[in-house]
Amino acid sequence: MNITESAWHKSSYSKAEANCVEAVCVASGNAAIRDTRNRHLGHLTVPVQEWAAFLSGVRTERL
Repeated sequence: MNITESAWHKSSYSKAEANCVEAVCVASGNAAIRDTRNRHLGHLTVPVQEWAAFLSGVRTERL
């Protein structure tokens, strides 16, 4: 999977001194997630529905 750097979106909760996460939805119906400070370590790929469920859980404080 070749993802351009400009495609990644950094979390709005990220701050310069905090741990940060970036994500991107790719054409295959998956979401790629990576650590902003360790981009060189690669990314995780999960189904976009699972990523959406995770974000929903975080937003509603169920996680």
